[in-house]
Amino acid sequence: MVLVQLFYSLVDMALKTAYGLGMRPIAFALLFLASLASATGQYFYFMGLQLASPSMARATTNLAPGITFAIAAVIGLEKVDLRSSRSIAKIVGTVVCLAGAMLMAFFKGPKLLGALLLPATDDWVRGGIYLMGNAFCFSIWYILQVPVCKSYLDPLSLATWMCFLATLQCAVMAFFLEANYIEIWKLASIWELPCILYGGVFASGANFFMQSWCISVKGPLYSAIFTPLSAVITTILSTLFLHEELHIGSVLGAIVIILGLYVVLWGKADDASSEGLAIHSNDSESILEQDCMGVKVESGINLSEPLLSSENADADASRRQ
Repeated sequence: MVLVQLFYSLVDMALKTAYGLGMRPIAFALLFLASLASATGQYFYFMGLQLASPSMARATTNLAPGITFAIAAVIGLEKVDLRSSRSIAKIVGTVVCLAGAMLMAFFKGPKLLGALLLPATDDWVRGGIYLMGNAFCFSIWYILQVPVCKSYLDPLSLATWMCFLATLQCAVMAFFLEANYIEIWKLASIWELPCILYGGVFASGANFFMQSWCISVKGPLYSAIFTPLSAVITTILSTLFLHEELHIGSVLGAIVIILGLYVVLWGKADDASSEGLAIHSNDSESILEQDCMGVKVESGINLSEPLLSSENADADASRRQ
């Protein structure tokens, strides 16, 4: 409990410093909620990874776009038009993704290189449930990014705050969830330290910053298209180096999830193009308005002096007479 109170004190000091630098309280509240969803999702992910397999863990991350759409539709952030093929595609894609996740979790199936039928073990099922919980938490995290990015515009500073708050929250969660709180911080092997550093520096900090930058430049759809690539890479590497046994249920479930993901992305592509056209239209209107104002100003300057002076006008009138 002393550590818990210490964490609370550090948060208060950090908050006071941040407020002095200009951060608004609502921005920190949103950051806290977003990092809490991230911390909970990380806990579910690592538990699922321990109980299941790396390929299954990475494949279930493709559930996030579909679940994000479902939650956003329920709370009103996403418009659903049942007369539109794009909206129907997003709904069908979400259902297909969930079906693929259920297939991976509850049907292990025979080995690809053997004929022995292996039923799904309790640990395998629990791991699948944990991994689906991870996808749900990160879907909430994605939704919270909308108000967070509006209140906090610097991606690098945002990533720093998110990692800091998630670290404190994970420490508090570990205190309540682990019986031997002190023992879990001891390194059992020297090889654990590089894994921890790589996970913190690259998998969390650098990846979060690069994703935020890519989304700001290319949009969320472009970033989501590359999500299934990690599942393919993880499956290949875990088979080669960790000698992971591939089962039909895992492969079929991963394929179904990826297909459902691209169906959802196809439905979202129309939204992205519509937003792009709206932004382009607004920019065009602004440019046209500025051009018109410029013409008016230039016209006023050019016509501030008459095209014909009064003396020339009198001379022309006398010649005509």
